[in-house]
Order: sequence, then C-alpha cells, then structure tokens
Amino acid sequence: MGRDKALLEIGGKTLVERAASLCEPLVANVKIVGDPQRYANFGFPALADRWPGAGPLGAIATALAAAQKEWCLVLACDMPNVSANFLEWILDRAGKSSADAIVPETARGLEPLCAAYRAACASKLSAALDSGVRKVTDGLGRIKTELISEDDWREFSPDGNLFQNLNTWEDYLSAKERLET
Repeated sequence: MGRDKALLEIGGKTLVERAASLCEPLVANVKIVGDPQRYANFGFPALADRWPGAGPLGAIATALAAAQKEWCLVLACDMPNVSANFLEWILDRAGKSSADAIVPETARGLEPLCAAYRAACASKLSAALDSGVRKVTDGLGRIKTELISEDDWREFSPDGNLFQNLNTWEDYLSAKERLET
C-alpha cells in the first residue's frame, strides 16, 4: 500500500485504534506490536518486534512472549470486518481447547492474524524464527493448531468477508465507504 496501514482512518479512528478497541473489552490488556515511538500515543503499550523484518510470525511470537494470561488474542489491524462477537467466540473456543492455537480457515487458507494462541507456545515460535522460519503457516506447523472451519465462522459473516484484508488503496477506500455509511 506504500504507507503504514495502521495509521489509516475509518470512522474517525485509525485502524490500529479500531482493532485495539475491539479487543479491549475481551482481554485483560491490549498491546500493540510495532515501533513503540510510532504507536506511543494510542493509549496502549507498544512492544518492539523482537524479530524486525521477520513479518507477522515475529510479531505473534513477540506478543506471546509478553502475554500475561494463558491465551493471547492476535488481531491484525487491517481486518476491519472482524466483529467483537467473533473474537469473543474464538476466545471461548480457546478456553475449551487443548490446542496451542485456534486459527480460522478459509478457501484462501489459514487466517493466523485473527486467532487465539496459547502463551506457552511462544518458545516454539521463537525457536522457529531463530532457525530461519518466516512463514506463519510454517510456524503453526510446530505447534498444535485447531482449525475453525468456514461452517463455524460463517455465522459471524454471512457475506464471507470477515477476514478481508486491506492490501491496496482501493481495498481501504471500499472498506471506508462501506463502514462509514
């Protein structure tokens, strides 16, 4: 997109504020993984990524290493269609699971940036990163993962766009128009 997506606004809030506000009532504390100086003014602690340049797997491992509870909810800020109801449901499912991660699955593949992770798997993901693993799905191969089928998550998104990412300027403008009307 050529710019920091987290700082784009929809409905008067940046995408990072929208994601944090969505999670805040559901978890003990919210932390943003990213440059602490850039995200210092959003009202939530910002954690410097322990694996800068390693992509989302590094951010997930960083968040898990700082987690203070058994489960950690991970939500990318560029998924504006995710609902609080879905996040609450995924956390409830996590509390009943013996898995290390609860990850939705779509026809496009896994959605590991809208998932719940057991904090205890931080060391396995850290070891994967230290050995050169960068793809989140490769990291998930090192932990016990429970998949959420489309049949299960579809009730929260009848139109199927629950996990739509904002990857282009056109995606952003379309989401902004849809969510601000």
